[in-house]
Amino acid sequence: MRVLSGIQPTGPIHWGNYFGAIRQYIALQDNEQAFYFIANLHALTTVRDATKLRQYTFDIALDLLALGLDPCKATLFVQSDVPEVSELCWLLMTGAPMGLLERCHAYKDKKAKGLTADAGLFAYPVLQAADILAYDSDTVPVGEDQVQHIEVCRDLAGSFNHHFGDVFVMPKAYVLDHSARVPGIDGEKMSKSYNNTLAVFEDAKVQRKQIMRIVTDSRPMEEAKEPAGDVLYDLYALVAPEADREAMAAMYRRGGFGYGEVKKALADAAEKYWIEPRARRAELAAHPDRVREILAEGAAKARKKAAEVLNRVQKACGIRGG
Repeated sequence: MRVLSGIQPTGPIHWGNYFGAIRQYIALQDNEQAFYFIANLHALTTVRDATKLRQYTFDIALDLLALGLDPCKATLFVQSDVPEVSELCWLLMTGAPMGLLERCHAYKDKKAKGLTADAGLFAYPVLQAADILAYDSDTVPVGEDQVQHIEVCRDLAGSFNHHFGDVFVMPKAYVLDHSARVPGIDGEKMSKSYNNTLAVFEDAKVQRKQIMRIVTDSRPMEEAKEPAGDVLYDLYALVAPEADREAMAAMYRRGGFGYGEVKKALADAAEKYWIEPRARRAELAAHPDRVREILAEGAAKARKKAAEVLNRVQKACGIRGG
């Protein structure tokens, strides 16, 4: 099983990123055939500040390594350090139907809202397909809202194979387990676009203040409450040990408690849960050259595989001698 996934460097990793995806990516690295990249080319559709993009890219590398991505097991690299992917994207673009891309969610939703959509957003699924196909990936972990992109990738690969022979490995989506819903501090889905996130590597004191400011309902303290669906309990359940979760759930159902008590317990549990990754990140940040070395080694390995695939594609379609 060769796994491929990428993460955009558009800001700090938050709890939703980790529990919804990154934790599961890391669990898939043990087959030593995983390729994980920092998608800075994709990020150009939203990040228009060169200094910020460079910093975000490096920060994501620190974050992933601190959270447990092991460069001895998985290949970690920056997307733009593998130029073969951009050429492969163009080769796929030459056969990509306009109608297929017009139906893709991100472009379609933006147009429906009357917003201006650039060509980068329109062609985004083709670059995603190139990312996947460049490494002969057969397994792509995605959320349910990203399955369409894998379907587009398969359509493009299938069309190319139809015209030029059996060139591409056909990937399959590995739908991530989202049973643990990650609410933002406003109760909606945690998302940078909603400005409701809790950053994984935020200073513990700052995060404690964020947690203590979470708005709760106005039910009286003595009233029993169902824990599931309550923003404080759902966040607590992500970072607390099982015995503590069960005790908290029992307290909710019994009633007679204050939300301030829950907020304090949540802040305490979060500080304990993230203490080791935060310490690892501080150690990595103190040795930036080592991080750059890991990324360079990953890019070299990724380029070797991508060059092999690109050469195969070029020969198949006739732009390189057979």
